[in-house]
Amino acid sequence: MKVLVTGGGGFLGKAIITQLLKEGHQIHTLNRSHYPDLQSLGVRCFQGNISVIKDVERAAEGVDAIIHTAAKAGMWGDYDDFYQSNVIGTRNVIATCKKLGIPKLVYTSSPSVTFQGQDQESVDESVPYPSNFNAHYPATKAIAEKEVISSKDDSLSVVSLRPHLIWGPGDNHLAPRLIAKQKSKRLRFIGDVSSTIDAVYIENAAQAHVIALNKLSKDSIINGKNYFISNHEPWPTETVINTILHSAGLDPVRKRLPLRLVMILATFLEYIYTFFKIKKEPPMTRFVAQQLSTSHWFDNKAAREELGYIPKVSMVEGFEKLKQYYRLHGTKLSHGR
Repeated sequence: MKVLVTGGGGFLGKAIITQLLKEGHQIHTLNRSHYPDLQSLGVRCFQGNISVIKDVERAAEGVDAIIHTAAKAGMWGDYDDFYQSNVIGTRNVIATCKKLGIPKLVYTSSPSVTFQGQDQESVDESVPYPSNFNAHYPATKAIAEKEVISSKDDSLSVVSLRPHLIWGPGDNHLAPRLIAKQKSKRLRFIGDVSSTIDAVYIENAAQAHVIALNKLSKDSIINGKNYFISNHEPWPTETVINTILHSAGLDPVRKRLPLRLVMILATFLEYIYTFFKIKKEPPMTRFVAQQLSTSHWFDNKAAREELGYIPKVSMVEGFEKLKQYYRLHGTKLSHGR
């Protein structure tokens, strides 16, 4: 197939492109920046903005499917910025599929679209969206996900994947934040009780997208559905964080803060940053505090039985790969997003 991967220059996008190229597919990608490394692999790169429909149409001309990973992530910023990228951008992708007759759309969502600030233990895809959100990212991703699923018709088959806490070599978001905070001695666990979380190794997250692309069709069981994507290995939050730090050669986190105190501080910081229109992300937000202090792991039955997704790389194997990566590259390359 000829496939457009939006956001192909990102952590997940590049991993998906790598696997698609191994299968012999021809790849287009749409990004804000220029990526010579992708061009050198034979990828046809288009530079543009996902929120500009003409840019999307130009990149999608002649393709057989779209994998839409491009999004504005993060826990802070102007709502309109998130809305333009995550909602308008997704609407443009859907409209382009309809206009150009592209029959397959694989959408990258997030489990945060179902997070209500409380423990989620072995929840499946029937869990509802919350009535309100504490951050613009999950709020806009939820709008986009619902519109993707509702766009299913006789001409367009769709599926939405919700990968949770993607990590691994080349990560430019999760691990760098943890490493930077630990190096500055500002990293703490939150809450009195250890929580349990799902995470997904980068190759497995990409694998799920490729499986979805190949399986998606008008009559497929996955058409019009959402799927949680993880490593199918829930670990204690402390173990995940400290193993990432250990892979980078750093000491583990041992100190904890009470959740009530952190929520009061986060609420105050959000008020101050909003009142003074500070663009930089606060040191803590309510959403992040709730994420770090609650369990969120998922029933993998649907992903396993319907999608046919079985992770190839275990958590232990993945962390060994991460350790080797940091030994080779160090951690200085991973501080920015």
